[in-house]
Amino acid sequence: MLTKIREKAQGAFAWGILIIICVPFALWGIQNYLDTGEEAPVASVGDKDFFQRDVNKAYEQYSQNLQGMTIDEQTLKAQALEKLIKDEVLLQYVHAKGLVTTDDTAREFIQTLPYFQVDGKFDEKRYKTMLNLQKISSAEFVNRIKNALIMEQFQRSIIDSSFATKYDVESFFKIQNQQRDVDYVTVAVQKLAEQPSEQPSEQEIEAYYQQHQDLYQTPEQVSVEYIELSLEDIAKTIAVTDDKLKAFYEEQKDQYTTPERRKISHILFAINDKTDEKTALEKALKAKKELANKDFAAVAAEVSDDKLTAKTGGDLGLFNTGVMEKSFEDAASALNLGEVSNPVKSAFGYHLIKVTELVPGEIKPFDSVKNEVTKAYQKAQAENAFYEAGETLTEMSYENPDNLKTVADALGVTIKKSVLFTKDKGDGIAADEKIRNAAFTEEVLQGNNSTPIELGTDRLVVLRLLEHKAAAARELKDVKKDIVAVLLADKAKQQAVEKARQIKARLQAGESIQTVAAENKLQVKTIAGLTRSKEDVPLPLSQAIFKAAKPVGGKPTVFIAELPAGEQVVVSLSKVKEGVMTEDDRKQMELATKNIAKAFGQTEFNALINSLQADADVSVKASK
Repeated sequence: MLTKIREKAQGAFAWGILIIICVPFALWGIQNYLDTGEEAPVASVGDKDFFQRDVNKAYEQYSQNLQGMTIDEQTLKAQALEKLIKDEVLLQYVHAKGLVTTDDTAREFIQTLPYFQVDGKFDEKRYKTMLNLQKISSAEFVNRIKNALIMEQFQRSIIDSSFATKYDVESFFKIQNQQRDVDYVTVAVQKLAEQPSEQPSEQEIEAYYQQHQDLYQTPEQVSVEYIELSLEDIAKTIAVTDDKLKAFYEEQKDQYTTPERRKISHILFAINDKTDEKTALEKALKAKKELANKDFAAVAAEVSDDKLTAKTGGDLGLFNTGVMEKSFEDAASALNLGEVSNPVKSAFGYHLIKVTELVPGEIKPFDSVKNEVTKAYQKAQAENAFYEAGETLTEMSYENPDNLKTVADALGVTIKKSVLFTKDKGDGIAADEKIRNAAFTEEVLQGNNSTPIELGTDRLVVLRLLEHKAAAARELKDVKKDIVAVLLADKAKQQAVEKARQIKARLQAGESIQTVAAENKLQVKTIAGLTRSKEDVPLPLSQAIFKAAKPVGGKPTVFIAELPAGEQVVVSLSKVKEGVMTEDDRKQMELATKNIAKAFGQTEFNALINSLQADADVSVKASK
């Protein structure tokens, strides 16, 4: 439960900041192809207008982040618009309050964004290229990041300053650890398909079909034509010569080198308050002579002042440069396998060092890795060409929204075509969800080129509509069996609901659950001391039990809970025992206090935003 509170508190915050900061390209990318001078806003916050394209882009980002979840498109678009409005209300508020951040702070933050990093490091070329692709100047982007950071600063000031008292935490655990005694029976949904008397009439089937034709349609389909830029394809066009490859091989030689493997052991003669430098050296020289007739590990165990490694014969494991002092490393690096050094001085004292394992490093010869070097060289040379082609693709597909031929001719690439696919499934290029999402956006369905779609970091696609087949109603004869199944299922569920209501009424009238269950041939299940964490009780049932009112006047609370498959559970709640804090709970007090405080802070922040929105000059029109 504490973990869920933490996730909830942080999740809402993280979601907001992700939308505000980390995905500005999705929300504020290339403008759509409508004439903005003629387009009416769908919402306004003060002087700030939001157009349908803004909602569409926010919706696209929402749908990408909610992959795998089934949410109605109009509902999601409404949520996207609401998010845009709340963000703008907050932005105007923090500006009115005079909150600021510096350009340097914003630039430092930008350098941490993975979107602009190559091999974990900020890449200036990639940064500028991506901004060019999105038609955003560096100054404009920095300003957007500054706005986002100011909003984050304000949000954190509320959430992080919230607190929970000891009473709040104890109350939480009392509720969390509450125990309830229940008896319940489950009324199953019976199958009616084999009972002729239960079959729906033709009139019922026809009526249901007419009322629910939207459920029995062939799905909307589209096919697209598209241009694809691939770093791999461009790399294949890069001409190579042996001289160029050999030069590249020399520059990247570390990539084709197996490092030396060297394990070492040592015997330490420490210099300290009890042993001066001269005495330590004498001990080291004496031990070196003894090694002519004695095993190194045995001597280390006997005389080494490094008591930790002495137990393992002085073993220091694999030798890595940059860990020890230079004098020690130089001596260890110069030894042959099995050789013991002369005494080597360090800040700790004198060491005798032995190499116990040595596998020489190896540089793979050019001829053995020529194919690998060729691919790496071509890829490295192709990167600039790929980004330049990406800029051309973006600019020309935007400037010529009614065709792909112009940009295809300019880039010397082929326009490819897909087969028909739906929003949920496709083959070939349409197997990628990003492609399907883009193909069904309003701008593409209206006949315009899509915005560039990034498939990983090395593929860029622009598509346009080739064919559009609207969803169409299927004939009744083709869906009759499905409708009959639905009507029978609905009827069976209603029978279960009615039976559960009758049982509930009898229990509320004072009859015992055992008597009523026996008459209806149902099994009574009894749970004493049920807790919220009990996992063998279905979650919907557990939630219903702990939401139910406490028994009053010695009479049980009787209610009905529905399970996911339609079963109706009639519950008699007879006793509620208040929870107490356990010893384990007390150990989690610090975590609980922190997470409950965050939950309070998030609630406070949400309430503030709602209040600001209520007071702001917000106008919303029906969006598409």
